[in-house]
Amino acid sequence: MAITSKERVLLTFAYKKTDRIPCWCGASPEFLMKVQKNLGLDEEGFRLRIGDDFRRVFSKYKGPDLKISPGCTWISPFGIERKGIGYGQPVKHPLSKAKTIKEILDYQWPEPEWMDVSRIRQESLSWSGKYAILGGEWSPFWHDAIDLVGMENLYYMMYDSPELAKLVFDKITGFYYKVSENTFEAAGDVIDIFFIGNDFGSQNGPLIGLKQFERFILPSLLKLIQLGHRYGLKVMLHSCGGYRPLIPLMIKSGLDALHSLQPKAYGMEPSALKEDYGNQILLNGAIDSQLLIEGAPETVKKETLRILKIMSPGGGYISGASHDYILEETPLENVLIMFDTILDYKISTL
Repeated sequence: MAITSKERVLLTFAYKKTDRIPCWCGASPEFLMKVQKNLGLDEEGFRLRIGDDFRRVFSKYKGPDLKISPGCTWISPFGIERKGIGYGQPVKHPLSKAKTIKEILDYQWPEPEWMDVSRIRQESLSWSGKYAILGGEWSPFWHDAIDLVGMENLYYMMYDSPELAKLVFDKITGFYYKVSENTFEAAGDVIDIFFIGNDFGSQNGPLIGLKQFERFILPSLLKLIQLGHRYGLKVMLHSCGGYRPLIPLMIKSGLDALHSLQPKAYGMEPSALKEDYGNQILLNGAIDSQLLIEGAPETVKKETLRILKIMSPGGGYISGASHDYILEETPLENVLIMFDTILDYKISTL
């Protein structure tokens, strides 16, 4: 008897045998437009074509009109304006000169009620229980703190004024916590995975040391993990870069899954991750996105098979690219051959 994508994913989280390795696909709007143009498929049609086992639901902003300055392309609920490619880069850091608790408390922090969660239950139910549903706020509290304070300033603040740094993280995390709580109150029984994202690694290693991570980052991460678990959800963290030294603390905090595993970042070799952590936390990704962009189709197929052979034994692995977004410049043929290779991978090898 065939199993659903939802069942396949949940069995994988439980390290139990499935009919095949689950597939994951995160794709940029620009890439999906290319799919529409070349294959004549909308987003749902494309996900069906590649066997994507996940669907995602989002809250919608309904708060005050956020005025964007000329030349800027995006503004966050925290009032951070950005410009440039994609979400761009912040044009200023409004808390960069904050020296007192009052200055931080007086900042115009967003209200959780600005995010509309009323449609999430209906959207989740529209897939009739067939897919693993990702929900909750992305919660990039680390990035928002960097945007508000400035990266260099934030590092200094964590050492010179730790009470201010903690307050900044608390205010940001509190917003995401409450919005996600509202989501789970409305639809937690039809959502499977609380999916959050913060990039804690660079190409050459973690962006923050272990002591500072444990003191300033882990409390926010733990709060979000405990929220997801309170509603019976698995919690999956996306992080780019080489953050291997932080993984034991993430596991200790109760995190259920890591996404997207950049194999060329420092310390993120797939075989070592599988050997050291594969039976402690689910691993998602590791098929090199750079190779997807630059490689020939046969090279992509060969690398996909290599990663599947490393990561699939014993379960606890979801297959997909090593970045949360497949970018527009990625050849469509390479993406299709990656997913076709995953779908064709024989269950006898699991």
